[in-house]
Amino acid sequence: MISVQEAHHRIRSALIPPVAETVRLPDAGGRVLASDVAATMPQPRFTNSAMDGFALRAADTAHATPADPAVLRVSGGVSAGDDADLAVPAGQCARIMTGARLPPGTDTVVMVEETDGFDAETVRVPSPIPQGRHVRHKGEDVRQGQQLMTVGTPLNPGELGLLATHGLHQVQVYRRPGLALLATGNELVEPGVPLAPGQVYNSNVTVLARLATLAGARLAMSSTLPDDPVALARWLGQAVESCQLVVTSAGVSMGRSDHVRSTLQDLGFEELFWRVAQKPGMPLLFGRAGQTLVFGLPGNPVSAFVCFVEYVVPSLAALQGRAPAPKLPATLAAPFPTEPEKHRFLFGRVGLDDGRLLVAPSGKLGSHMLSAVLGANCILEAPPAPEPLPVGAAVSVNLLTWAQPLAAAPAPDGEGPP
Repeated sequence: MISVQEAHHRIRSALIPPVAETVRLPDAGGRVLASDVAATMPQPRFTNSAMDGFALRAADTAHATPADPAVLRVSGGVSAGDDADLAVPAGQCARIMTGARLPPGTDTVVMVEETDGFDAETVRVPSPIPQGRHVRHKGEDVRQGQQLMTVGTPLNPGELGLLATHGLHQVQVYRRPGLALLATGNELVEPGVPLAPGQVYNSNVTVLARLATLAGARLAMSSTLPDDPVALARWLGQAVESCQLVVTSAGVSMGRSDHVRSTLQDLGFEELFWRVAQKPGMPLLFGRAGQTLVFGLPGNPVSAFVCFVEYVVPSLAALQGRAPAPKLPATLAAPFPTEPEKHRFLFGRVGLDDGRLLVAPSGKLGSHMLSAVLGANCILEAPPAPEPLPVGAAVSVNLLTWAQPLAAAPAPDGEGPP
C-alpha cells in the first residue's frame, strides 16, 4: 500500500493540462477563464448622473443661502439613453434621470428631493452644491484597456455581469471534463424496483453523479452493470475512448467477482497505484488508459463518497484550471478514533466557536453506514496514530460546501450534532 500523500502525488503527476474552448457568455457560469480579459471601454462609458434630479453648474450655486437661494431656470431634460446634446446655459439647469449623460457645461447634480420638484419651471437651491456631487465620471471604475480578469478566474455571477457590461458575448474558458461513471455488482438494483433476496439498492451512481456535477464535470456516461467481464470490457472500452475521466465503484478488491481491475488491464490500462493506507477506501485503484484517467473506487458507499471527494474532486478542479479547495485546520470537540497504520477519514460537523473551528466526527464508523452524512458538513481526517486523538487535538477538515458549512460549532465532548 502507498500513503495518502503518495497517492495524491501520483495523481497530480498524471494530470494533463486543461483544455480551452470558447463558449457563449450565458453558458460560462461556473467555468474558469482560459485567457486574460481587458476592458473594451471605460466604465462608466460616459459621465452620467447617479440620481434623479437636476444637472447644473456648481458655480451657479456658490453664493446660495436659505435666505437668498440660487434660482435656476429649467431648460429641458435628459433621460437614460438620450444623446444629452441639450444646451444648458449658465444660470440654468436641466432635469436629469439616473444614468443619463450629463449635458455639456454641467458638472453637478442636485437631487429632486432637495428642490421644488420636476414640475416647476425654476429650481431653488438654498446652499452651495459641491462640484461633482451625484456624478459618475467616465472611467472612474475601469479604464479602457485595463486588465479586468486573469486566467484562472472563476466566472461567478459578478464576473459574468462585468463581462456583459463590457459587451463580451462569448469568452474563452476551460472545458468541463467528460466523466464516465460505472457501478458494478450483481446485487445492485435501481431505486423503485422491488428487491429480491440478497439484493440492495444502488446508491453510488446517484451520489457520485451529483458529486461529479457539483465539481463541474460533464456526466457523459452513467451505467450500472453486473459482474460480467464481457459487459465490463465493452463499457470500459467505450468510456476510455470518449471521456477524460472514468470512475467506477466496486470490482477493484480481491473478491472472485471483482473484475474491473483485470478488465482494465486487458484494455492496456497503466496502473499507477492500487491500495492506499487509508480507512475507508483502502482498495482504491488509479491509472490511465492513454490520456484518460481512471479511478476505481471501492463499492461501499462511504468509501466511494470519501474517495471521490478526496481524489476525484481535486483532479476535476485541476482539469478545469481551478485550484483545489484548501483543507482547514480545526480543533476536535470530541475524540477521533484513529487507526495505527492507516490515514483515517470520517464525516463530521465543523463550526465556528470564538474565532476557531471546532469539529466533531460522526459516531458511525462503518464504510457501509451512509447515514453518517446526515448533519455532516465536512470530512475530517488524521494520519495514523496508536491512540485516539483527544478533545482539543488538531485535525484537518475538508468542507462539504453544499452542506451549510460553519453554521454552528458542535458541543464540547461530542454532545451536539452529529
